[in-house]
Amino acid sequence: MALMSVLTRDEAQTRARLLDVHRYTIALDLSGGAGTPPDTGTADEQSFGSRSVIHFTARADGDTFFELKPVVLHSVTLDGQPLDPALLDGNRFPLTGLGAGAHELAVEAEMRYSRTGEGMHRFTDPSDGEVYVYTQLFMEDVQPVFAAFDQPDLKAVFELTVTAPEAWTVLGNGIATHQGGGVWTCAPTPPLSTYFVAVAAGPWHSVRTEHAGLPFGLHCRRSLAEHLDTDAEELLEVTRRCFDRYHEKFEEPYPFDSYDQAFVPEFNAGAMENPGLVTFRDEFVFRSAVTDTERQTRAMVIAHEMAHMWFGDLVTMVWWDDLWLNESFAEYMGFQILTEATRFTDTWVDFAVNRKGWGYDADQRPSTHPVAPAPEAVPDTASAMLNFDGISYAKGASALRQLVTWMGEKDFLAGINDHFARHRFGNATLADFIDSLARATDRDVPAWAESWLRTTGVDTLRPTVTENGGTWSLTVEQDGSRPHRITVGAYDLDPVDPDRVVVRSRFEVDVPQAGPAGPHPGRRPALVVLNENDTTYAKIRFDAGSWGTVGKILSRIPEPLTRAVIWNAARDMVRDGELAPMEYLETARAHLPRESDLAIVQGVLGFAAGQIADCYLPAGQRPAALAAVRDICRALMRRTEDGSDPGLRLIAVRHCITAAAQPETIQEWLSDGSVTGGPELDPELRWRILYRLAVLGAVDERAVAAELELDPSATGREGAARCRAALPTAEAKAAAWEALFASDTLTNYLFTATAQGFWQPEQSEVLEEYLGRFWPDVTALAARRGPAIAEAAGRYAFPLHAVDAETLRAGEEALADPDMLPALRRKLADQLDDLRRALKVRTAA
Repeated sequence: MALMSVLTRDEAQTRARLLDVHRYTIALDLSGGAGTPPDTGTADEQSFGSRSVIHFTARADGDTFFELKPVVLHSVTLDGQPLDPALLDGNRFPLTGLGAGAHELAVEAEMRYSRTGEGMHRFTDPSDGEVYVYTQLFMEDVQPVFAAFDQPDLKAVFELTVTAPEAWTVLGNGIATHQGGGVWTCAPTPPLSTYFVAVAAGPWHSVRTEHAGLPFGLHCRRSLAEHLDTDAEELLEVTRRCFDRYHEKFEEPYPFDSYDQAFVPEFNAGAMENPGLVTFRDEFVFRSAVTDTERQTRAMVIAHEMAHMWFGDLVTMVWWDDLWLNESFAEYMGFQILTEATRFTDTWVDFAVNRKGWGYDADQRPSTHPVAPAPEAVPDTASAMLNFDGISYAKGASALRQLVTWMGEKDFLAGINDHFARHRFGNATLADFIDSLARATDRDVPAWAESWLRTTGVDTLRPTVTENGGTWSLTVEQDGSRPHRITVGAYDLDPVDPDRVVVRSRFEVDVPQAGPAGPHPGRRPALVVLNENDTTYAKIRFDAGSWGTVGKILSRIPEPLTRAVIWNAARDMVRDGELAPMEYLETARAHLPRESDLAIVQGVLGFAAGQIADCYLPAGQRPAALAAVRDICRALMRRTEDGSDPGLRLIAVRHCITAAAQPETIQEWLSDGSVTGGPELDPELRWRILYRLAVLGAVDERAVAAELELDPSATGREGAARCRAALPTAEAKAAAWEALFASDTLTNYLFTATAQGFWQPEQSEVLEEYLGRFWPDVTALAARRGPAIAEAAGRYAFPLHAVDAETLRAGEEALADPDMLPALRRKLADQLDDLRRALKVRTAA
């Protein structure tokens, strides 16, 4: 097999200087194999037809190449002259001796459907046998779908024709029209980058409407129709409100002819911002009960992807070093627009608790990088993919939020609108973006960008409170060098009710300080909270008196965002070895039963169970940690017995199941079909219970098969795979390992489910033989199956429970393999650094 080449930045620049690409005419034939039995291996099920005609101009005589990854390359013609298909070298076809002037390139090929969520993914719904296909063309994944000059700054108009089975509906970037006979044509697009082209085809269930003179649509698999219909009005209301709010902020109108949102199966990301056709993972079509925070998360993703219609789609990066700007902007705008335009007014609490830690963690690993890496730090597409992380999303969004705090929203929006006007339907760099912002303000935006976007690491802010004769002053010590504008909150205990906290004052501080903030009248406050509204990106600490107060009144602090900032600080202190893990759990045991914000409850319980119990405490202390989690959950369940807060109760029930040490109670729930006092068990809760029972060895394969018969859906198949891998028998582990690392038949979602079930802290004895096998087997797997499966293997198949020096040593030896796929190397390096941190926390504890 010929080796595939990654595109380098130098090659992209050379090709961009040579070519102007004007128009693609793409014809895809998806008509073969629909309705055939799933997984039969027939040719039609494996492949589809692809024809590309590309109109471009060469500015001078020269040599170049286009890219594609076919099963069979049938023909290539340039200006009507056939070229030898055998010239294809890996994924590149050379165009030598190209003359200056206009050219027409035609390429006809057979392409392979994907089972990993890359390229043209094909899915057979186990519920009804219906087939669905959709594209995910990010980075280099256009190449297994059609021939292209594949780089973001060679934008062109795309005209697509798709031939599909007669019963199917085809969706695309432009309005799709059925011409009869299964042939669909999509309206020509404005100029787009190749990675934004989108097709979704199948017997979709659709809900259609019109807003602002444009057709809007929601689409999902037929088997999810009733669930989409239940939430359709909520989804459309969020969509309409966000759409209108963006038009109030942005002077440039929505730049495409329609707005479709398709919920597609086995999607690797949360969503993808294809112009006019946003694709979402179809877990967002809720089959089971969810909390309001989960609905808020879905709404935020809608707002995030809509922001990309302007920042990313209308104006696109020149090269992948500016990927962060697409994602940081959409992340910031998604949370902000949702707060302003919908009923979800506390979205920044969720960002603080459940997103920001993603950025903090990534920024403290050896693999950290600047929010905006230097162009030379992203020399090719393989390295670009490694920066698709918490720094590009959460840290970048935090930086933009601090920028808005520093320069003011009015000037920020003026700069954004200038940027859109200057680069509409074109490409732009970080320098272009900074220049547009600088034109809108008298502040030194380039200096701000240099200190915030070109540096790595997390600053730490520590308060020192000085009391002097009836006044007090605040000095903020800084580990780091970035400028921060923060709000400080000063709190007192109510002298009548010591459980009640009173806000004394709030004031702004610029860090580094010119001098202490103050003097402020009165004695020192009981509690001083830095960055209390979370508008900067920094770890915060407390003076000794304030931390003592936190332990007494955390749940009584009135603002949920301030409570979130404090919980984040406690999380960071555990990770940095400054707070004992059991002290964090005791704080949670004291205050979480009184907490009212669902995002905080979910975030704290998730950290307590997933990090403290599973990683940061020695195995001997894990039962006590799980007992603390169960105590918190039982207290929350008692509090919600009256049905007053079903979302809070659902979170408590979920975590009570996950932390169960004995099977009896949850077995009884499963037998009864409901939790005592509610709720009734829906499919998600049934599979959650069965999974925990499998881990505890309280069920067998027959019970898993019986549950799968009750729920034969795609989600049911994933639940069954997770449960089977979790069974604590030698036979179950051997079968799961074979499926993960030898057979290569698992789809991306079934691979993830199996990996999630495999390693269990309770099963160290039966798992011991696999610890040594993991490193060579995962390296070989990644080489065979590519980046998506490599990333999933590094994330979900890693032995997280094995927090010991031997695992660390074996992992470091494995990383020395120079041929390891970069996506896997990055993921394993991060996991090993987290393991190293867990060892230090255990030592400190």
